[in-house]
Amino acid sequence: MSHAVIDRAALDAAVAALTSPDLAPAVALVCWPDPDAGRDADGRPRAVLVADSGGVARLDADHPDGDVVSGAHPLPSTDPLAFLPYEREVADPSPDHARNAYPLPWLRLASFFTETRSPDLAVVHTAGHWFPEQGGHRGEHGSLDVIQSRAPFVLSGSGLQRHGLIEEHARLVDVMPTLAYAAGVPLDDLAHLDGRARTDLVAPGAKHVIGLLWDGGHPGSLLDLALTGVLPSVQRLLARGLALTGGAVAEFPSLTLVNHTSALTGVGPGRHGVVGNVYWDRHHGRRVVPNDAATWHRTSELYRDGVTTLFEAVAAARPGVRTASVNEMTERGAWASTFALVRAALSDDAGAVDPGEAGSAESRDFLTAVRALLPDPYASDMVTHTRCEQDDDYGFYSAIDLLGLATMKGLFSASDPDELPVVAWWSQYTTDAAHHAGGPRSAIATDGLRDCDQRLGSMLDHLEERGLLDDCLFLLTADHGFETARDEVRGEWGSALHAALDPLGVPFRDEGPGFVYLGVEPD
Repeated sequence: MSHAVIDRAALDAAVAALTSPDLAPAVALVCWPDPDAGRDADGRPRAVLVADSGGVARLDADHPDGDVVSGAHPLPSTDPLAFLPYEREVADPSPDHARNAYPLPWLRLASFFTETRSPDLAVVHTAGHWFPEQGGHRGEHGSLDVIQSRAPFVLSGSGLQRHGLIEEHARLVDVMPTLAYAAGVPLDDLAHLDGRARTDLVAPGAKHVIGLLWDGGHPGSLLDLALTGVLPSVQRLLARGLALTGGAVAEFPSLTLVNHTSALTGVGPGRHGVVGNVYWDRHHGRRVVPNDAATWHRTSELYRDGVTTLFEAVAAARPGVRTASVNEMTERGAWASTFALVRAALSDDAGAVDPGEAGSAESRDFLTAVRALLPDPYASDMVTHTRCEQDDDYGFYSAIDLLGLATMKGLFSASDPDELPVVAWWSQYTTDAAHHAGGPRSAIATDGLRDCDQRLGSMLDHLEERGLLDDCLFLLTADHGFETARDEVRGEWGSALHAALDPLGVPFRDEGPGFVYLGVEPD
């Protein structure tokens, strides 16, 4: 598929409008492929332009941090270890753009704009931007900035090369090759990926390799609460493991489905094809909302050719071993999969509820049916019940996480060692709901982390009782970080875009908001 032909006059007008000083409280950066640089044979842009209200920079392979084109450099810092130690983040929450950092900008933006589903322009919200009228939450993510892009990277158990807190960072695309390597996949089979196996941290040999993803599990809070005893199960992992204090840098945008897919395929959105939680598909002329409970089971339909999941890589290298994916959307190739069960149930014509499209009446009916099948969160002492009363998503995802725990325990209860998963992945989601509701370091966010920690502890106890714990390697991560929106940081750019583009007769769509597609009629 080819990329859209750019209307240069419209592009210039949109950039000028979005980088107006009047919008600086809401707009940190505007990013777009350099139309004069062209693309390589794989569709990758040879250069990307980044602008703020004070200047423009050009990023390419020779200038990955940007070379100034005009004005001042729009990227004040690209340090992946910015705002560390954690006390610095706490002292300067949701910093203004001029004090912020945007790590690995060339690698991440080039990948994003390789995909034909990506927009003509990407607008990066400021860290504190508050936009509830457009679907924003108190806690937000999606930015190119370091805190929203930072996920935990904790390794524990069998086969570790190093231990303790290490002042380094990884990339989220390193997760898949690292786990695959630990599970016995040859390095040569992983060489084509964007990420790299962290051979400096782990060695092959663990009988069971277990990936844990706490969606939106804010890394600074997670480590701080673990070290102070509030999260004893994470503390338990750290006692026999390591953590990179810089965590793992998520792909851009730092959104859920983009980075679940990146973590479990080892490639960025320019290769796997999932560019956002919502985007416009120009080639099919439709809006796509992949990050919805009614559409998660269809995620693999969005993958581009050549994508290999963790489970497929392990199956190819070690035929016959069992792998498992629990409550994880990127699960193609797993021997046991939560969403394979969903697809099987939906393929039955005998009264199955049609999940429909995200947000549709059918989707709502489907989710109602799903809720009826989930465990009751109020019946569990691993759920903070008052938070379920305050936030519906907290209750819904707590129920999903309880089901995930039961599934994981079942998978690791077989008496025959050959029937146990060699690789298992378990995603929990209460942390995301909690951080959206209150932002990092809020009371509800802490309760979300604490609840997930209790469920992790129950799983660790189960493995220990079964005599399996010492044979396990764990990797705990997330898909992104979080920052807190501030009441005083308001602003929307739709009006400015209309003022700039309507006189040119150029329509546009703004998905997200922040994905601007020029020349596309809005709904």
